[in-house]
Amino acid sequence: MAPVLLVGGWTVAASRQPPSFDPVADTVSALAAVGAADRWVMTLTFLVVGMCDIVTAAALRPAGACGRLMLAAASAAGMAVALSPQHLGGSVSHAIWASIGFGGLAVWPAGAWRRGPSVPWGLRPAVCAVAVAVLVTLTGWFGAELITGAGQAGLAERIAGAAQALWPLTVVLSCRFPSHAVSGSTAYAS
Repeated sequence: MAPVLLVGGWTVAASRQPPSFDPVADTVSALAAVGAADRWVMTLTFLVVGMCDIVTAAALRPAGACGRLMLAAASAAGMAVALSPQHLGGSVSHAIWASIGFGGLAVWPAGAWRRGPSVPWGLRPAVCAVAVAVLVTLTGWFGAELITGAGQAGLAERIAGAAQALWPLTVVLSCRFPSHAVSGSTAYAS
């Protein structure tokens, strides 16, 4: 549910903003900022998505305990972002919580990987390494956009955020539908 809720939340929240809001340039946090139109939509989205990821971390038993803890902590930081909205001129607490959340969601697969023949593919070391590389790269792009003011911070944040929301779902699906179950099935063989 988290990826759908996140994208749906920022889409609804953006639709309620004045025409001056630019989703390519303006961040998702601007949708929950003090003074934003119907800021409760994005605030609630941050809280519910954080809860979804915390539940996922608790239930994802095949993953390494360190990765599960990192996912839960990063998700809690994302919820703290909702409780410390941006203010005109910036907010130090918002920036700290957002950095912790984005950073943790980018690297949690590094603590979640496992070895062994029965490990779901989404938790294998090589797959987790690629996931971390992609998530860190996307998060780095977002950080670079914020620092340089190149005008695509909103786009970079949405792509990084969507990828970070999709990876836990991908891991869960790899646990629920292991690849060996399909290839090892002989129920329909003639």
